[in-house]
Amino acid sequence: MGPNAVLLREGERSGHVLFLETGEVKVTSSAASGKQALLAIRGPGDLLGEFSAIDGRPRSATVTAVSEVTAIVVPGKAFRELLIGDGATTFGLLRLVVGRLREADVQRLDFGAYTVTERLARLLLDYAGRYGRTAGDSVRITLSLSQTELADATGASREMVAKALKRLREAGAVRTGRRWVELLRPDILAELAGNLPSVHSDADRDRDHR
Repeated sequence: MGPNAVLLREGERSGHVLFLETGEVKVTSSAASGKQALLAIRGPGDLLGEFSAIDGRPRSATVTAVSEVTAIVVPGKAFRELLIGDGATTFGLLRLVVGRLREADVQRLDFGAYTVTERLARLLLDYAGRYGRTAGDSVRITLSLSQTELADATGASREMVAKALKRLREAGAVRTGRRWVELLRPDILAELAGNLPSVHSDADRDRDHR
């Protein structure tokens, strides 16, 4: 499936699960006002739609491709039978859920402990490490995300993220275009982010996905 293809739609009643083999997707949800909010980015090896497969409730979020993706479709009944009959698979799912809860805890801490520029620096380093492509000393984030979506991910307004990106450009840390960001000086971002590790190489990231 190509970019912008909808894999799962919020509110629909379906029970199948998707195992993402290649590509990246964004997970969004609608607020009461109708505004779409970015919840997460998922990549190869991630499981999608498992909650509805387990509890039978409507989808809680929409999953949209941001690049070319391939995924394995597992019927809900087969998925539930696998969980009941295979303890290792069930434990693996629990580890996945716990990992996502930990990510949410870290995100809440970031929202309260860091400025918008610092939060954006942390986010860009994270995305570059997971989804970036290196070219010499720079790393381009290949996700096609708008400033509004970056704002959702950092818990800030679009205007505040635009100002933060301007500061990072003026510092020589990044270069930006329509729906792309290139990290020119990851070391500057790492310092802003509280000395987080710099981005991984493509080879390191490929090993992580195996």
